[in-house]
Amino acid sequence: MSEGIVAERSNIAEEPDRPKQDTLPISVIVPVLNEEQNIAACLESVRFADEVFVVDSGSTDRTAAIAESMGAKVVQFRFVPGGPRKKNWALENLPFRNEWVLLLDADERVTPELEREIRQEFVQGPRFDGYYLNRKLIFMGRWLRFGGNYPSWNLRLFRHELGRYEKLDTEELESAGDVEVHEHVVLQGKAGYLREPLLHLDYKDLSRWIVRHNNYSTWDAKLRLNLLQGKDLSHSIPARLLGNPVERKRWLKKLWIRLPCRPLLRFIYMYVIRLGFLDGKPGFIYAVLKAIQEFHINAKMWEMRTKLSE
Repeated sequence: MSEGIVAERSNIAEEPDRPKQDTLPISVIVPVLNEEQNIAACLESVRFADEVFVVDSGSTDRTAAIAESMGAKVVQFRFVPGGPRKKNWALENLPFRNEWVLLLDADERVTPELEREIRQEFVQGPRFDGYYLNRKLIFMGRWLRFGGNYPSWNLRLFRHELGRYEKLDTEELESAGDVEVHEHVVLQGKAGYLREPLLHLDYKDLSRWIVRHNNYSTWDAKLRLNLLQGKDLSHSIPARLLGNPVERKRWLKKLWIRLPCRPLLRFIYMYVIRLGFLDGKPGFIYAVLKAIQEFHINAKMWEMRTKLSE
């Protein structure tokens, strides 16, 4: 077990090393903290998986009880700044009985269409070592089809021995949370793409969205400073203009952080250039919130620079 990490396992009984009938040989990992509003729908969407681990951080609501009642194996995790975050810790330490893992957040759902596509891949034998899933963001009850929100590719289904989340020298940020949010999986193998989308559907209200994204802005500020300072991020996704969608996004980020007036540019890019206005009022609200988040990132970058110069 990783140094500095305390983990307690509950309800992980010895089970035969074979998939249940009609299930796929996939182990699901769901990192959680106080997700009683989301966890049941998430777990219901992965009934096709052979086993499910819910990696909790000491939830004070009914998250763990709901997960256990639905047959999930609940594991408690405590983050120590500088140590591994929740998803990488899970990939290193959980006793998987399957070669393949599927990483889901509690506010995500595998649709029946995506399940059928995954089943088809496994029936004929996986052609790749991992698969990118395309997240479909539902915000204030509406699919944000425009504004640069779709497609949104994330490597979530892969052979667990071949994939780990990138390290971006942000591991000491306790304020940014204990789980990898914007980091991507680095796969030691070949990846494919699944066509059917993964739903990103959060049942929580805007107040919680704002609190969560305030924490995300701290992480983003630290990452951008690392990029500006030219730090060695050899364990991260490379920035390539002609690479895959994730590599291209990382290349654009390196360009983006050097532009002036980024909060205003963020709004114009999302709402005007990428046609976010076609998503109605939710599209407008989302573009404004992302512009505000951009301002928070810039302010926190300035604060971090000031502290470094003291």
